[in-house]
Amino acid sequence: MTAMRRGIAEHMRRSLDTSAHVTSAIEVDMSRVVELRKKLKPEYERTHGVNVTYLSFIARAAVETLKDYPWINGEIRADQIVTRSYVNLGFAVELADGKGLIVPVLRNAETLNLLGIAKGVTDIAQRARDKKLLPDEVQGGTFTITNPGGYGTFHGTPVISQPQAAILGTYAVVKRPWVVQDEMGQDVIAIRPIMNLTLTYDHRLVDGALAGRFLRDLRKRLQTWDESAY
Repeated sequence: MTAMRRGIAEHMRRSLDTSAHVTSAIEVDMSRVVELRKKLKPEYERTHGVNVTYLSFIARAAVETLKDYPWINGEIRADQIVTRSYVNLGFAVELADGKGLIVPVLRNAETLNLLGIAKGVTDIAQRARDKKLLPDEVQGGTFTITNPGGYGTFHGTPVISQPQAAILGTYAVVKRPWVVQDEMGQDVIAIRPIMNLTLTYDHRLVDGALAGRFLRDLRKRLQTWDESAY
């Protein structure tokens, strides 16, 4: 085992030994995000050299939602609950040839708009793969997003990055039959791009109802995305 793999193994085992892991999932109709990404992608690439991904939209919406759920952005420290007014957003990045994972941190993500997050995610992910991260850029995360959906997976139960309280999993966008209302208010079946999101949380701090409300509010932000607000 490489030193990195030994470190990953120790961290994963310690996390399971420390936190009471529970995972909740929700389905999201990504039609609005798909529409906006199609509109913004050419402009962002031409003007800023940035590819705006679904991950960027989810990260931006998650940061906004975390403002209302400080415990999910918090941690247990001894017998104290520590919350924060900022979000240091970690992103799980796979290194080349399956050599391991690293979680670079985008600091003060609550100060960034959609473009800022898109640029930040692209930058830290590339420097992580190029092994050019500074030590400070892999420390101090308060909430993590992992994105295995690029390989087509639709569900998972990620392991929490200690000492955080939760980790959000994002999965493949898949076209599926979906029940919607037509202009007459009748239920009809339509084809919609659907994504599953999972939240794995430390049940010592976060109860299932709180996690469910967080996922519900995150879904609402993604399904009713207000372009001017983000």
